[in-house]
Amino acid sequence: MDRSSFPIVIIGAGFAGIGMAIQLKKSGIHSFTIFERADEIGGTWRDNTYPGAACDVPSHVYSFSFEPNAHWSRAFAESGEIEGYLLGVVEKWQLRAHLRLNTAITAARFDADAGVWTLTTEHGEQVTARAVVSGVGGLVDPKGPDIPGIDRFDGETFHTARWNHDYDLTGKNVAVIGTGASAVQVVPSIAPEVGRLSVFQRTPAWVVPKRDKVYSERTKRMLARFPLALRLSRLVQYGLSEILGP
Repeated sequence: MDRSSFPIVIIGAGFAGIGMAIQLKKSGIHSFTIFERADEIGGTWRDNTYPGAACDVPSHVYSFSFEPNAHWSRAFAESGEIEGYLLGVVEKWQLRAHLRLNTAITAARFDADAGVWTLTTEHGEQVTARAVVSGVGGLVDPKGPDIPGIDRFDGETFHTARWNHDYDLTGKNVAVIGTGASAVQVVPSIAPEVGRLSVFQRTPAWVVPKRDKVYSERTKRMLARFPLALRLSRLVQYGLSEILGP
């Protein structure tokens, strides 16, 4: 088998791709390669760094079941902490050797007769694979609003998933388009610093309080010392989410 032929290819190094890679390793399969278009792993939690970015799923639930984390700082972890968790998992499972960063897959064609996939990278390289697992997120590419005339707007515009941290919002008139999960987080985070904040909503959403809290060092030590308590916490939180969710 030459350098450009792989038994298994995983596309994307977010939660899905990393989880798949670990399951392969746990099954004794080490002949796989993860292609990631960015320069680092993390997916959603690498790209979304807007003010207030956090998960709306409890931290103990938003973890791999086989990699529980007793050291989450709060009930609903922020994006940087989740990214750090993923980086730690990658190092623990020694996945770096399986990664090809800065390499986007732009095309995939399956030869049914040969039972082989031919993948094309953004660099024009072609590789073959016996099996391909897509870990590409459904919302991986942000979509801006299709508003007539927006291209003539002279002010600063950016998507929450591509937040411009170099632009100072202090005292500015800011408009936020949309009231989805990202807006729910970013609006209260930037409200105290902007001059005027306008929020445009198309469809009302159902919102419930996020019962966030900081975990004490004592709680984290207890969960680390008693793994069963951590698993029980995860099970209870998962069950409550299913029961109380829409």
